[in-house]
Amino acid sequence: MKLVDSAGRTDPGRRRRRNEDAYVVAPPLFAVADGMGGAQAGEVAARLATAAFREYHEVDDLPGEERVAAIIQEANRRIYERARVDTDVSGMGTTVTAALLEAGRIVLGHVGDSRAYRLRRGRLEQLTEDHSLVADLVRSGRISSEEAETHPQRSVITRALGTDPEVDVDALSVEVESGDLYLICSDGLTTMISDEEIHAVLERAKSLENAGKDLVKAANRRGGEDNVTVVLFTIEADEQLEETAVMSGDGRGQPEDLEDTLTGLEVPAVVREEEYGWTPTPAPARKRGSAAPRRPKRGRGRRLVVSLASLTFVVLLVAFALFGFSRAHFVGVDEEGRVAVYQGLPWTLGAG
Repeated sequence: MKLVDSAGRTDPGRRRRRNEDAYVVAPPLFAVADGMGGAQAGEVAARLATAAFREYHEVDDLPGEERVAAIIQEANRRIYERARVDTDVSGMGTTVTAALLEAGRIVLGHVGDSRAYRLRRGRLEQLTEDHSLVADLVRSGRISSEEAETHPQRSVITRALGTDPEVDVDALSVEVESGDLYLICSDGLTTMISDEEIHAVLERAKSLENAGKDLVKAANRRGGEDNVTVVLFTIEADEQLEETAVMSGDGRGQPEDLEDTLTGLEVPAVVREEEYGWTPTPAPARKRGSAAPRRPKRGRGRRLVVSLASLTFVVLLVAFALFGFSRAHFVGVDEEGRVAVYQGLPWTLGAG
C-alpha cells in the first residue's frame, strides 16, 4: 500500500473568531479534533488531543486497533488531568477521529461527531457513526435522517474526550483498494453541506489541496457557523507505505483564506511569518535614478491654527469639568455632628 498524497486544512468559519479545531497529518497517522468548552478551553482540549498523536510512541508496537485506541485513551487522560488541575479550562472536551495506515488496511478510532468518509469508485461512504443525540434518535427509528438535519439538538454529542477518566473508543478496520480517497472532517463541514455536495467537490477537485480548500469555502458559503477542518489522503496498491512530511494544524486557518472566511469581521492587519509559514510579498523596488515623491510643504499658519484650536479645546474641557465638580453634592457631618448635604466636593482644592 502506498500513500499517494495528503492534505489538511482548518478554518475558523464566518461566525466564530476562535478556532477550536486541530488536525494532524503525520503519516501513517491522521486525525481531526473538534474542541468544546468555551473561552480557550476547547482549543486547549483539541491541541492536547492532537499532541498525543504526534508525541505518544509507547504503543507503536501494538496491533492497529489497539494502538489507535491507546493513543486516544492517552489523549483523554491528558485532557481530563489538565481540566482537573486548571479551573480555567474545567469542563473542556473534544471529539477525535483518527486513521492509521497499515499493510492493506486502515484502522479508524473515533469518539464524538467528527467523521471519516471513503470515496471509492465514485461512491462516497461514511465510515464512522456519530456519537450524538440526534444520531441515536435516527438509529432507534424515532426520527428520520431528514428530520435530523434540522433538529434543534443536532449539535449535542453523547461521547467526548476529557469528560471522564476513561472514554469508550470505537475502533474498526477497513480494507483498502488502489484509488481510495479518505476524508476526515469536523462537524463544521457536515452540518453546513450535504454528503452529496461533499461528493461533488471531491470528484471535481484537481488535487487534494484544492479539494480541502473547496470544501472549506463551500461550508463558509452556506453560513460557516462553526470551525471547519478537513484532512484528506489517497491510497494506491504498493508493497510499502511511503511517509510524507509531517504537518499539523494550528487552528488558525490559511493566510490566503482570511478575506474569504472572516467577511464581516476584523481581519488581522499584520500576519506574522512564523505563525503561518509564509512571507509577505515585498513592495516593488523603485527604478534606479527615480526619487521618492515629495510632499508639499505645509504653511506655518495652518499649524498655528491647529495648535490654538487644540489649546482652546483643552481649556473648555477643564472649565466644564470644574463647573461639573462645583455642582456636585455629597453627604457629610458638620461641626455639631449633624448629617448635612453639601454642594461641591469633599476636599479643599483652592480657588473656591
